[in-house]
Amino acid sequence: MFTGIIEEVGTVAELTTPQSGAGRLRIQCSRILPKLDVSASVCVSGCCLTVVRRDDEGFWCDLAPETLARTGFRRLQVGAQVNLEGPLTLGTPLGGHIVQGHVDGTGAFVGLPSAGDENYWLDVDVPPELARYLVEKGSVAVEGISLTVAAIENQRLRIAIIPFTYENTNLRSLQPGDPVNLECDVLAKYVEKLLAERPGTARPRAEARLSLDRLREEGF
Repeated sequence: MFTGIIEEVGTVAELTTPQSGAGRLRIQCSRILPKLDVSASVCVSGCCLTVVRRDDEGFWCDLAPETLARTGFRRLQVGAQVNLEGPLTLGTPLGGHIVQGHVDGTGAFVGLPSAGDENYWLDVDVPPELARYLVEKGSVAVEGISLTVAAIENQRLRIAIIPFTYENTNLRSLQPGDPVNLECDVLAKYVEKLLAERPGTARPRAEARLSLDRLREEGF
């Protein structure tokens, strides 16, 4: 479990992503290394991975076929930047929000236009099956970063990015069209499932999707 507060931006040193089967990723980093032993969890651009080997310059993680299919790791190449966060401990301040590192899907990076005073807007097009979980002022993890939704119109997500986030994450290295890892607030997914399975309220799946009207109907 993680908080979405990025501790370091690492660099992809080696990457094997076969057409079928598992891959392997080696990340160069320094600041986060002391807390990463073999078998430890680490969040790499929003994806929870297991450290299978480490040395004084970085660590290695195996990539399952499911990971390669579900994440934006397909855009990675040697030299790419990735956001890193170590696992949450009982003494870690919960400065962001609960992030599981379970990527729900990928969005398409649109751009990072200036919002003035060294601030930026992050625009991401998200798939419709994820857009329904995003609400204004709600939380979302983009590339593992805990961020607040400023607006969601149709399937375009807009987020305000402060100078610190711009300087200390991989966002400024992205190019238009790049796939970015998204994890929606887990609470919304559980609420949707519970409502869909509530006795006497069974509906076709298309009608069971979470919405403000549906929440009002159910007394929320």
